[in-house]
Amino acid sequence: MTSETPLKIAIATNDMENLDAHFGSAKKFAVYEVTTETARMVEVLEFGDVTDQEGQHNSVDDRITPKVEALTGCALLFVLAIGGPSAAKVVRAGIHPIKRKEPEPIADVLAQTQEMLAGSPPPFLRKVLGRPKTDFASDYAEEGLE
Repeated sequence: MTSETPLKIAIATNDMENLDAHFGSAKKFAVYEVTTETARMVEVLEFGDVTDQEGQHNSVDDRITPKVEALTGCALLFVLAIGGPSAAKVVRAGIHPIKRKEPEPIADVLAQTQEMLAGSPPPFLRKVLGRPKTDFASDYAEEGLE
């Protein structure tokens, strides 16, 4: 067992197998705690009342806010798409949205997250993980060598 702080991530999914949903229409978010060595599902957030495509935007905020509140504590949110107002709410809640162009297996998203954690996570993630700050030059040293 490592003493590594797990990173809490959420993945927008409709089938629990793939990252395959837009933020507004996602029926479920699979929430995982990920370390460099492990990934375990900690909860599934389910939403029956999702945004439809009928253009009735007067109640959209009422549907988005509960999702954002339910995701509080997650550092990353993987989605196929997220609208500007929703993205702004997510970012204000301290969650970093990551858009993917195509659906992909949740297992792949978890593996990519583990690789990023094992390598050199971006500064905002180091802060979340409680890792010591590296000196500024070392953040860019690897990029310059190629």
